[in-house]
Amino acid sequence: MAVSTADTVGTARDSADLEQFGYEPVLHRKLGRYASFAAGFSFVSILTTIFQFFGFGYSFGGAAFFWTWVAVFAGQFLVALNFAELAARYPLSGCIYQWSRRLAGPLVGWFAGWMMVIAQIVTAAAAAIALQVVLPSIWGGFQIIGTDTDLTSRDGAMNAVLLGSILLVVTTTINVIGIDLMSKINSIGVTIEIVGVLAIIALFFTHTERGADVVTDTSGAAPGPYWAAFLVSGLMAAYVMVGFDSAGELSEETRNPRKVAPRTILTALTASALGGGLMLLGALMAAPSLTDGQLAEGGLAYVITAKLNSPAGTVLLGCVAVAVTVCTLAIQTAGSRLMFSMARDGKLPFAQALSTVHPRFGTPVWPAVVIGVLGIGLLVVNLGNPAIFATLASVCIVTLYLAYLLVTVPLLIRRIKGWPGTAADASAADPSLFSLGRLGIPINAVAVVWGIAMVVNLAWPRPEVYTPEGDGHWWQLWAAPLFVALTLAAGVAVYRLAVTGTGTAELTDETAIQPA
Repeated sequence: MAVSTADTVGTARDSADLEQFGYEPVLHRKLGRYASFAAGFSFVSILTTIFQFFGFGYSFGGAAFFWTWVAVFAGQFLVALNFAELAARYPLSGCIYQWSRRLAGPLVGWFAGWMMVIAQIVTAAAAAIALQVVLPSIWGGFQIIGTDTDLTSRDGAMNAVLLGSILLVVTTTINVIGIDLMSKINSIGVTIEIVGVLAIIALFFTHTERGADVVTDTSGAAPGPYWAAFLVSGLMAAYVMVGFDSAGELSEETRNPRKVAPRTILTALTASALGGGLMLLGALMAAPSLTDGQLAEGGLAYVITAKLNSPAGTVLLGCVAVAVTVCTLAIQTAGSRLMFSMARDGKLPFAQALSTVHPRFGTPVWPAVVIGVLGIGLLVVNLGNPAIFATLASVCIVTLYLAYLLVTVPLLIRRIKGWPGTAADASAADPSLFSLGRLGIPINAVAVVWGIAMVVNLAWPRPEVYTPEGDGHWWQLWAAPLFVALTLAAGVAVYRLAVTGTGTAELTDETAIQPA
């Protein structure tokens, strides 16, 4: 395909922009606006995560757990607004790491990047096992191990590990080949996912069994105070609405990233929230029964097969399988760019290999391989654990929310001190870039409070989440805080090994050169 003069000029401008940050353009700048949106939308992937966790959310909160979706979107949109402003000022790969270190210095920035890359490895593994929720419903032959397809059973958990491992091999291969192939597959996959979402919403709303007032029904909630059940059920929405920053992670492969990335960060989250909310409402209205236990056990797959037990229903489930695939692909891509960004600054062991970009494919090959291998290893370690889906989801999103806080907290501190008021601030030279203006401090402050509340809620050692069969060990119950503690301890060791004494120049907001 011929490259237009405008594209050539734009790429040259973007490359010159990147060089002002001290980095040589080595990644291939192939992504346009839709591909950038697709990266964020596929990471959120409402088909993947809602199919994976709908049953979990409903089993705790009943139909009224719908409102956790609204609450989590409101909180995460505040975080996304701050990220959009940062994406306009720092269009760099590995955005969480890059933003944090420019706001708070090298130490905080490094730990933000470390927490985020660990979270992405775990998230890739958690997303990959969602195939178990879909494939056996399409064809019984996908249940290779045992006969019980339920993800919370031993057979289902073991089969999920096998299917997830195969998927991670496939996504690693695609990521190694290049961003061009990845973006094409991802964009096609996201288009299929959007069509699938619209079709599922239409199916549900044309086959309703009850009215929209179902969202006030708490009869199916877990025993005890409803507020406690409601907080647990919020794990589903909290797990879904993350990763919208992926457009920022791929900034160095996006054309005109200062303008495109902020928009696609906000658009990906908003579109996901709207589509997911309608899908949740439709499922609750269309479910054959709210009390027979099938909705909690089978989730959305149960509603689809009950309402459309035909080849068309199988096609819709196939759309979900595609969504799971591109979700895992997008997570791994974002993680590999973050690992590459830290490595080129000399901030990881084996930094030279991890920061090397393949001359033909234009991709950091080793980061993709490392994330794929570690993701598979994480699944194998959890082989046979019926609580694998809740455990992996909880630990990865707690870690991810902490990484987000290592951006929003320093940003709030800097705002109070006058950010963005330095001469180097890009908005001073280009007022058309996205900015929160006077609303920056209140929006940022609420986003910080929200992030802290979510970390506490998600990490709380609840037996019903971490040891659902009642026979787990104490360390399983405390999996989230223990995982965070181990991640920090490992981070200290890696930081001392790979960072201390490297002599790499560190940039802060005041010293970063930001051209108009």
